[in-house]
Amino acid sequence: MTDSVPGPVPGSVPGPGPDLDPLAAWRRHVGPCVLLDGFHALKHALRFGAEVPVAVTGDRAGALALADELAPDVRDALDGLLAEVDHETYASLVPRPHPTAVVALAVRPPRTANLRALAHLPRRTPVVVLDQPRNLGNAGAVIRLAAGFGAAGVVTTGTLDPWHPTVVRGGAGLHFATAVERLDVGQLPPGPVFALDPEGEDIRGLKLPDDALLAFGSERSGLSRELRARADHLVALPMRPQVSSYNLATSVAMTLYHWSVTGGANQGS
Repeated sequence: MTDSVPGPVPGSVPGPGPDLDPLAAWRRHVGPCVLLDGFHALKHALRFGAEVPVAVTGDRAGALALADELAPDVRDALDGLLAEVDHETYASLVPRPHPTAVVALAVRPPRTANLRALAHLPRRTPVVVLDQPRNLGNAGAVIRLAAGFGAAGVVTTGTLDPWHPTVVRGGAGLHFATAVERLDVGQLPPGPVFALDPEGEDIRGLKLPDDALLAFGSERSGLSRELRARADHLVALPMRPQVSSYNLATSVAMTLYHWSVTGGANQGS
């Protein structure tokens, strides 16, 4: 006996696309998979080799036109993946509808592979450590920055899940371009820890090594006691008196830029 072929489910739109029953595919994969919210998150995930079992959109023609304009390298992959649903159904799949009306599910990289990449030596690019971050959007922005600079990975400590859908949305899907994991301070990868702190040495007089762990505390409370004890060097960013702090993503950007222009391995790449 052969299984019958399912027909379209309510909310699906017959026509071009890989799956006449995209919602059934969604239900099969939604539990263990990572939510890719928006065209750009899906685009980057595909570029960096993510396995994407299902992708839907409320505007297939618009999404493919966007691919023609901004991402022709993944246009064919998107054409084979995207199934169209009505806008009400699309909106029911996401916490907040994205202007591009695209959402997908991707298989999260194996933790063992990420840990192996983080621990690998010699390391040609730093690892960014976010010590007990609080803001999901800021964490996503940091992952996007780290991927752009070619950082070896981003590690978070504390309770924030770096693979939370809001973090993945803020990172524009670039979690798949670097190793992203949550670890305790005692589990951090090998390498000298350069921790950002207002009482540290001015970063402008330092050269940050390629194998460094660049650690950043939360904007409210700074470095945890555990991370401070693990630090090999305290480093300060230049800051005008009476200005209390920089945004977390800004601090990471300034530090990675300093690393890159003072002899970073990916300089000029």
